[in-house]
Amino acid sequence: MSTPSNPDEMTQADTQVADAPATVALHQDPSVDASLEGDQVLAAARKRHIDALGEQPLVAAGPVTGFLRGTASSIRGVWQYRELLAQLVRKELKSKYKDSVLGFLWSLLRPLALLLVYYFAIGRFLGAEQSLRNPGGIKNFAIYIYSGLTAWSLFGEIVGGGSASIVANGGLIKKIFLPREVFPLAVIGSALFNFFIQVGILFIATFVAGAPPNFTQIVWVFAGVAILLLWGMAWAFLLSAVNVYLRDVQYLVEIALLVGFWSCPVVYSWAQVISAVGGTGLENAYLFNPIAIAVFCFQKAFRLNAPAAEFPPNLGMWVAIAIVIGAVLVWVFQRAFARMQANFAQEL
Repeated sequence: MSTPSNPDEMTQADTQVADAPATVALHQDPSVDASLEGDQVLAAARKRHIDALGEQPLVAAGPVTGFLRGTASSIRGVWQYRELLAQLVRKELKSKYKDSVLGFLWSLLRPLALLLVYYFAIGRFLGAEQSLRNPGGIKNFAIYIYSGLTAWSLFGEIVGGGSASIVANGGLIKKIFLPREVFPLAVIGSALFNFFIQVGILFIATFVAGAPPNFTQIVWVFAGVAILLLWGMAWAFLLSAVNVYLRDVQYLVEIALLVGFWSCPVVYSWAQVISAVGGTGLENAYLFNPIAIAVFCFQKAFRLNAPAAEFPPNLGMWVAIAIVIGAVLVWVFQRAFARMQANFAQEL
């Protein structure tokens, strides 16, 4: 058998050989005209396929407009892709500890080491812990600061990771259509995993300190988590969409989170805020920071018998305001996200 010297001849020959079984199969199809031969059979099959596609009803692939209809459509879309959302959460967690020997164990070791550092280095050595030598310190300082950090970490991880989530998954977004909301939501799922580990360590620490929270105090945890999730989700939706068109957003987010951390009572107390700005009206402006309210909720939950002066008056009212405004923001920012997602594939 001779080998063809011309590549074109080889390609044509190979194509004929590859098409031969398909042509035979089409000839056996009773709907195909038996008088047709060779390429005519394939052309007839392609035409039938195109005609069949043309008879299919058109399905809108883009986001549905309108506040109510659009919101309902987005919720249905995310629910239909809930299995993909679960896979994205697992992917976020696996990528974080990829190629590490201890894997998810680092999620436990890191916050545990942080708690010990706060207890010994800052609480004992630097004198932040209340003691006979330092009666002006904060009782159970390590638990105090760790509870605030746990709340802030959840918000910071959602906003920081969520704002970059669309750009980070650009390859997938350009290939297939799916509800883009699943990407910021996957970041929230990953952040909640780490959050639950930190809360577990916090509960253990309160038992070791002999001051575990009672049922009434645990209610404050749920209030704080509701605020953090609502406000974090709202900003993750908005910033992830804006970041597609303006990549400077991710750097602005880093600065905003740094400023936001020090605007919350994580490393200082409400009593110190009152001492600095009390009577000027700024103390009320301070309470319009919803993340500060969430931090207060966590501190109130995990600090048994904490003095009332350590918390702002009418904390329950501020919690209700933060939750209501946060829920409205989630709705408005998700609608803004839906409007901007139409050109994601072109911009990425």
